[in-house]
Amino acid sequence: MFARRGTQRLSVIPRYLPAESPGGVMSFSAKGNEKGKGLYIDGVKDIIAVASGKGGVGKSTTAVNLAVSLANKWQLKVGLLDADVYGPSIPTMMKIHGKPETNQDLKMIPKENYGVRCMSMGLLVEKDAPIVWRGPMVMSALQKLAKGVEWEKLDILVVDMPPGTGDAQLTISQQLRLSGAVIVSTPQDIALMDARRGAQMFSKVAVPILGVVENMSCFKCPHCGEPSYIFGEGGARRTAHEMSLEYLGEIPIELEIRKCSDDGIPVVITSPDSAVAKAYNDVAYKVVDRLDKLKRVQFCPEIYI
Repeated sequence: MFARRGTQRLSVIPRYLPAESPGGVMSFSAKGNEKGKGLYIDGVKDIIAVASGKGGVGKSTTAVNLAVSLANKWQLKVGLLDADVYGPSIPTMMKIHGKPETNQDLKMIPKENYGVRCMSMGLLVEKDAPIVWRGPMVMSALQKLAKGVEWEKLDILVVDMPPGTGDAQLTISQQLRLSGAVIVSTPQDIALMDARRGAQMFSKVAVPILGVVENMSCFKCPHCGEPSYIFGEGGARRTAHEMSLEYLGEIPIELEIRKCSDDGIPVVITSPDSAVAKAYNDVAYKVVDRLDKLKRVQFCPEIYI
């Protein structure tokens, strides 16, 4: 959009919107989503992905504590979607069991615990049953898990993404209008290499990166409090700086986090005043703040003379 003032031309360009297509909306190839149709979930204001390029960095633990913190500390209406079809861990971490019921529209009703509504493939199969599916079946399952659920009114839907940058990640990015993504990594160089790939994937599909979380940042001795940087020191912070991304915070290695995850009671519930719970709460606050800033920037165009 252009306007004339004398001989000068004003160019009004909304920031954070890609220039390749009108209004900054990417042209998705998925059937049924032409012109952006079907990208929203009714009643859900924002959808954020918690992702990592590599498995084993604590992505699901971060997603769970982030969702529970948003619901309890910051009093938001929150949902949690376990999109890791091959290795669903949300039922254990959130202590939810049993197959979900369906409503009159044949939509699944999510299980709720700790103020968070949850849906996972782990609720639909036997506990130890392997999911031996090819790509198309996984893609279909992900679509049904996202849109075949009666989420009701949510401020934020947190999606625990599968690790990597393959078909499953692209399907979620293209089938849902993601408001942003949180990248989780340990400070180790090997993990950070894959974290960079994950961030680049979201950039390619026009999903804003809300920031980077460094998980397992250090181990503090329970006796003397001396930190040991088992996976290196400050790697995620440096990577965020090099990629011009926000650094959302760091989560140390603590026995309590592992125990709480295995017991199905998030550490932000069992020890709300602990240092690690405060770290998760701080990350949650920064995520909400980043979402708010992105919205304000998207709807406040810059004017170039």
